[in-house]
Amino acid sequence: MENFTPYSAFLGGSLIGLAAALLMYFNGRIAGISGMIAGVFDVKNHENHWRLFFLGGLILAAMIFNLFAPHSPVTYSRSTFLLIISGILVGYGTRLGSGCTSGHAVCGMARLSKRSIVATLIFMSVAILTVFITRHLLGISS
Repeated sequence: MENFTPYSAFLGGSLIGLAAALLMYFNGRIAGISGMIAGVFDVKNHENHWRLFFLGGLILAAMIFNLFAPHSPVTYSRSTFLLIISGILVGYGTRLGSGCTSGHAVCGMARLSKRSIVATLIFMSVAILTVFITRHLLGISS
């Protein structure tokens, strides 16, 4: 059962945009999550407090949402090993692409960054192609 509605998508997207805009306005920083995580683990970087607050807010918001929102339990049809490998590949891809979807698609495109526009076109095209191949050619569904 899917819980997607245009209203929830609009609200979620609006909150992401608002958080990115507020971070840019108050701190002059881009809300790229992979860059924030990399910055937290950079031992030479002494400016981690804002990153920790932003990342902590992401986790806290999800916890608060889970307390009050009715939802179905999350189940995974794939092995834990496959999920770990997938996470490592996503992390590698974000470093290879110099950022993640939040950095390129939300923040970079809003700044009309050519690099971010190209990156977003590439990762959206690859995502669409991957879904098409796995679902329609290979017959694998989630």
